[in-house]
Amino acid sequence: MSLNFSMLSFVRDAQSMRFRRLLPRLLALSVGASSLVSAHDFWVEPETFRAAIGAKVALNLHVGQDFKGDSVIFSDEYFNRYVVGSAAGEKKVDGTLGDEPAGTITIARPGLHTVLYDSKKFDVAFDDFNKFRDYLKDEGLDRQLILAQAKYGKGGKILEIYSRCAKALIAGPQADAEAPDRNFNCALELIPETNPYRLNGSGEVKLRLLYKNAPVEGVLVVAFNKADPLTKLKLRTDKDGRIAFNLPRPGVWLVKAVHMVVPARLIRGDWESFWASLTFEIPVGR
Repeated sequence: MSLNFSMLSFVRDAQSMRFRRLLPRLLALSVGASSLVSAHDFWVEPETFRAAIGAKVALNLHVGQDFKGDSVIFSDEYFNRYVVGSAAGEKKVDGTLGDEPAGTITIARPGLHTVLYDSKKFDVAFDDFNKFRDYLKDEGLDRQLILAQAKYGKGGKILEIYSRCAKALIAGPQADAEAPDRNFNCALELIPETNPYRLNGSGEVKLRLLYKNAPVEGVLVVAFNKADPLTKLKLRTDKDGRIAFNLPRPGVWLVKAVHMVVPARLIRGDWESFWASLTFEIPVGR
């Protein structure tokens, strides 16, 4: 696979000492960014999921698998929106190019705080159909296999356009009193319909998957716990885009989904994929 990132704005600023230090890392991220696709996840992981009023919470962005992977620095070249939403509205995440962790938020009020990272579109090219086929199988994109085989099975480059919508639920004081179902209108978005901070060590978490603000059926949704990431819970969305996971243990959970379509005629690329993720913590039973 090969990936094309625009690094020109970084290169233009490379004369400053800060950018001289950053440039090797930025270029390495560009060259290695093919790991963003092909069975690799992207998620927001705050340093804590529960914080007091006035606390500053650093936000880590990760790309990898099974809660292991590389950190992603703060760069507005990579995202359309990077905000935190609460009952008071939305606020941009504070950060400076090159920050790692990738920004910080302040818990200014009680209740739930939802961090959203809505990425720009990037592309990845597959030169080997077998790798593309394996990628589809790994991500539960079985519906695309027949068409992919018919179009590309005899060889040729496959270009995929992709974007990310990653969210994290952070609990301030009295967070268990709020509904969690904040919709940021991403292309593909996981919306929790259960507040996980109301649970007592385990329990059912209901979610809804929306594609362009409409429910999408038959998409594979996967959930796993940071303490046992190889144990995957898997469900497909119903006609209303809903799933309900019975999460058996406390701790940090990651839920993810991928939806792929043939792009509109005016959009370059053979496929367009949309990746959604959500992280949160279930409290230890009292």
